Amino acid sequence: MQQKMIVAAVLLAMTGATYAAETATMDEVMVTGKTMAPLPANSPISEQNIASKRANSSDTANMLDGQPGVSLNGAGGVSSLPSIHGLADDRIRTKLDGMDLISSCPNHMNPPLSYVDPSNVESIKVYAGVTPVSVGGDSIGGAIVAETRSSEFAAPGQGVLVKGEVGAFYRSNNQAVGANVAATLATETLNISYSGATAKADNYTAGGNFKTYDFTGRVGHTLPRDEVGSTAYQTRNHTIGMAFKNEGHLFEAKLGLQDMPYQLYPNQRMDMLDNQQKSVNLRYLGQLDWGSLEARAYNEKVDHFMDFGADKRFWYGTASASGPTDGAPCSPISGTCAAGMPMYTEGKTTGASIKADIELTEQDLLRVGGEIQQYRLNDWWPPSGANMYPGTFWNIKDGQRDRAALFGEWEARKDEQWMTLLGARVEQVKMDAGDVVGYNPAGMGNQGTDANAFNAIDRKKTDNNWDMTALARYTANAQYDIEFGAAHKVRSPNMYERYTWSTWQMAALMNNFVGDGNGYVGDVNLKPEQANTLSATFDWHDADSSWGVKVTPYYTKVTDYIDARQVTTLANKFNVLKYVNQSARLYGFDLSGHMALGESSWGEWEATGLLNYTNGKNETTGDGLYNIMPLNSKLALNQNMGGWNNSAELVLVQAKTTVSATRNEIKTPGYGLINLRGSYAWKQVSVNFGVENLLDKFYYLPTGGAYTGQGTTMSINPPSGNYPQWGTAVPGMGRSIYTGLNYKF
Repeated sequence: MQQKMIVAAVLLAMTGATYAAETATMDEVMVTGKTMAPLPANSPISEQNIASKRANSSDTANMLDGQPGVSLNGAGGVSSLPSIHGLADDRIRTKLDGMDLISSCPNHMNPPLSYVDPSNVESIKVYAGVTPVSVGGDSIGGAIVAETRSSEFAAPGQGVLVKGEVGAFYRSNNQAVGANVAATLATETLNISYSGATAKADNYTAGGNFKTYDFTGRVGHTLPRDEVGSTAYQTRNHTIGMAFKNEGHLFEAKLGLQDMPYQLYPNQRMDMLDNQQKSVNLRYLGQLDWGSLEARAYNEKVDHFMDFGADKRFWYGTASASGPTDGAPCSPISGTCAAGMPMYTEGKTTGASIKADIELTEQDLLRVGGEIQQYRLNDWWPPSGANMYPGTFWNIKDGQRDRAALFGEWEARKDEQWMTLLGARVEQVKMDAGDVVGYNPAGMGNQGTDANAFNAIDRKKTDNNWDMTALARYTANAQYDIEFGAAHKVRSPNMYERYTWSTWQMAALMNNFVGDGNGYVGDVNLKPEQANTLSATFDWHDADSSWGVKVTPYYTKVTDYIDARQVTTLANKFNVLKYVNQSARLYGFDLSGHMALGESSWGEWEATGLLNYTNGKNETTGDGLYNIMPLNSKLALNQNMGGWNNSAELVLVQAKTTVSATRNEIKTPGYGLINLRGSYAWKQVSVNFGVENLLDKFYYLPTGGAYTGQGTTMSINPPSGNYPQWGTAVPGMGRSIYTGLNYKF
């Protein structure tokens, strides 16, 4: 009884700690994961949770929201960037069905998880901080491993298996609608499957009375609008699979296709107006006398197009003596419409891997493997307006990034109390890029000077990196476990960090994958980031798991951390920045708990809680690191009765006051949200429903970047009197009622 009281106090403290500071965030416990690959703690998301996320979000990354140590950096409606302990994007290794995919876009609008619809996700695992070398590689922040539906075969004597499901959803706030379908035809040895999904949404609205613009000096007229510009999207995904099994051998082939007509971005100067992805993924898995062998080969091609969407190309009003008139297509300042600026990106990725799990003894397992990856990138912008002609601007031409890696990992279970894992990985990254040219060498922004300087230097780079991981788990008794570990991880710069070359303000603004409103210039001579991490997890729980508390403190030191310094130095304004190597450190803790509250005539009751804290600092400058999620917590009360599963959760996020001064990062106030969720399952039918942001609270996203969703975005710092929303953070979504229906056959 005393232990349960302690757990209850911890759960309440998780909420109180952040509420006292007017805080909040944490959407939903969707994925479970930990720091050790071989441990049972790395389990897939539950079917109940995945069904809920299908209904309330079309963003697969949102399934990770609520996982200890994980937050989401805002981007497009289906392309949030997961952050683990303050490290995000390319600092995390994200694998989709074993494929290492790369964002082919100067704004990283097409991250790996954007290529799978939530309805097709079977499992996601998170490896935070101290990551096994068999899972990591070319990353310093951890790993995310997502798997789509696995191949299913008919049982012996069953004959032909025919099964499938259809589903649909609706969300009130942004009028989002979507549907999904999946079908399987299988015998005992052959499987043929298809899954497809589509989703479409308008711009969402913020809570309260959000004013996206306010024309000061025009007879004091104010036009309130709660619509958050450039948040609409439409996406379509298809996967065709074929599999064959023979005794202990499985052969699989999957063909993937994404057709995304548009995805608008509230924190970028441009919008995605077309994204076509085609992938082929081949896999072999064999169970042999000595263990298992897995081999994979894959190829991906991405054709990506950006330009101004309607909210950026056209202004919402025209000037007049009485104020703006809503719906007019031209700028209230110049009286003209924004010219387009087409930008094309082509990415090609080819990779292969092989991994063997060798059972040395009943207590010892050896994992060995190798990987290769070849990536090619072209990024070019045809002329479309003044100061551009006569040529095409080559942002990156003939970009190359090739990786090769070998790893070995020894897992030992000395007895029932001890498990250890030791691993090492060596990796070589080779990069190069061709000569570039601007729109007009004699035109604005020193295009010719910058291009000549870039073309004159040696752009071939070879990084020889190595990773090491040491993990241990000690089970003291049925109620207490401790895990601890240390890791050395290395990540080489990506293509845009090394090979973007123009200091011209307009070109620099197009190279920004963090959504902070600034422009960025690369540096060919950047060194790889090297991170050393210490982490531990203390786990107290009842023998029957009726209650439990986990706390994970961690510390990471990063040498040659890729941050930025200002090229232009406008205070409290957007600037042009250049990537540089500096030093950084991050520390914090994750605290989570659950407690069964017993049964009543209304079913079974349970309370869950979560508290995350990360502190990031640039030790070279003393500045805060960009996009660090402030202290946040979540407390939920869950009820299960028959086919019903219901939840009421309180989300709290502290005010964001520690920011990156170099980037003029925007501070955000704390907030609290209430979400209600429910589901009912009966035979083959399931219904999910709920209300997000029940009280229609207005709040800003702490890691959503700078709001540049409306107006003429090509001006780095528009006149504040005409564009007052510039320099504010992206608002979060207001109240939204959702429902989803799924039928399995």
